[in-house]
Amino acid sequence: MGSHHRVGLIVPSSNTTMEIEVGEILRRRRELAAESFSIHSSRVRMNQVTERELAQMVSDSDRCAVELTDAEVDVIAYACLVAIMAQGPGYHRTSERRLAAVAAEQGSAAPIVSSAGALVRAITALQLTSVAIVTPYMKPLTARVVDYLEDAGIEVTDAISLEIPRNLDVGRHDPLRLPAIAGRLRLGSAQAVVLSACVQMPCLPAIEIAEQELGLPVLSASVATTFEILNRLGLTPVAPGAGSLLDGRLALTA
Repeated sequence: MGSHHRVGLIVPSSNTTMEIEVGEILRRRRELAAESFSIHSSRVRMNQVTERELAQMVSDSDRCAVELTDAEVDVIAYACLVAIMAQGPGYHRTSERRLAAVAAEQGSAAPIVSSAGALVRAITALQLTSVAIVTPYMKPLTARVVDYLEDAGIEVTDAISLEIPRNLDVGRHDPLRLPAIAGRLRLGSAQAVVLSACVQMPCLPAIEIAEQELGLPVLSASVATTFEILNRLGLTPVAPGAGSLLDGRLALTA
């Protein structure tokens, strides 16, 4: 039967995408390895992608970490990129340390990852220094994401904001529209495209299409998170159909 791994996710209450995309990527690994995964989520209330609700989600995440330790998960991923990035540059390190301490108080040694940290680390691990991004956020929040990445030494050549205020509606966005949207980016010196800088905006079906059309590596918050989950589990971060980051050519240790 191979090894089994329990993956814990902390997600917004209105998130309808992250379990699906992470679960699908992990399911595809069964074509390559005798492994199985189960996903166990704890949710924090969040409907509108606003500064107030994002800050409340950050403060409530400790409860989620405690709940996930009850399931004895093998890794915990804080799956809300903008909640972390809205708190200011580098905040993923603070959040990951705090959640690790909370889990440790419950006797858990599960490693902690965050979608914000995973995206930064995936870009830097691939030795990329410039990207263009697509987000579903209102423009002020997209600007926070751009500032966050640039503080981490990653130039953002262009950003498109789809300005979808309600998180549930973000999850309904058709992923197959994304390659054409990404085609409007001013790529300039961009070495890659972040097709969805948001774990709620579905994009997995579009990643390899966009790579072919743009001629560049294409990442997403959910793919970067899964890449880091696999690394923290001690597994080679490879899965079919999820773009260059997980196709094996760029299988690096984060």
